[in-house]
Amino acid sequence: MNDPSVSEQAKQSTVTKMKQMKLYSMYNAFKTAIESGKTDHYTLDEFVSMLIDAEWDERHNRRIARSITNARFHYKSNIETINFDQTRNLDRNTVLRLAECEFVEKNENILITGSTGVGKSYLGTALGYQACIQGFKVSYFNTSKLFAKLKMAKADGSYLRELAKIERQDVIILDDFGLQGLDSHNRITLLEIIEDRHNNGSIIVTSQIPVQGWYDIIGEKTIADAILDRLIHQSHRLELHGESMRKKRGINKG
Repeated sequence: MNDPSVSEQAKQSTVTKMKQMKLYSMYNAFKTAIESGKTDHYTLDEFVSMLIDAEWDERHNRRIARSITNARFHYKSNIETINFDQTRNLDRNTVLRLAECEFVEKNENILITGSTGVGKSYLGTALGYQACIQGFKVSYFNTSKLFAKLKMAKADGSYLRELAKIERQDVIILDDFGLQGLDSHNRITLLEIIEDRHNNGSIIVTSQIPVQGWYDIIGEKTIADAILDRLIHQSHRLELHGESMRKKRGINKG
């Protein structure tokens, strides 16, 4: 981009304007190119493309980081570190296909079951991270804590506002579902969450209890039928086997 008509004063003016317009990545790329003398290595089109790519990449990465922060994951996990040992009953191709997040676009659910410590929460969270990377809005919840929070919200009048926040998410993760049976308040709350998301969002559920045992956890047959019909319909079911990954790795991954 060796153009003598572009004076040093014009370059500095452009750099200043970029900074004032908060085009910080473009500003840094332009400033670095000027200081290193690399502006001569580009055609005009290449140089403009380089600046735009720098700004786009930085904004894209910031959006992902913000989405991950807003999701409030309990811990960090990723698809690349999942153990696909045959004893775990976890098919690599199935997980990698789910990691493409087409299930979110189709408003499908993922139900992950297995005994304590086999990696249910880790897998569910890893899929949540992938959804964030793909640009979807995700929220992670420990199920018991969510029910407690929403019960308090009913008491202080913020219940509908809290439900609206959940409804706006593309994916919600209900971790450790079924550790205790649902009372009448939590039963209705779960039904409202499921109804709001039916054909309008995805749910990832992790549970120690096999899916067929969820009727007993929910209680009250009519409501259980309504919840499970919506939750199980068009869902992907993953049942993990094997020894505890917590003991194997020495870390807290459920």
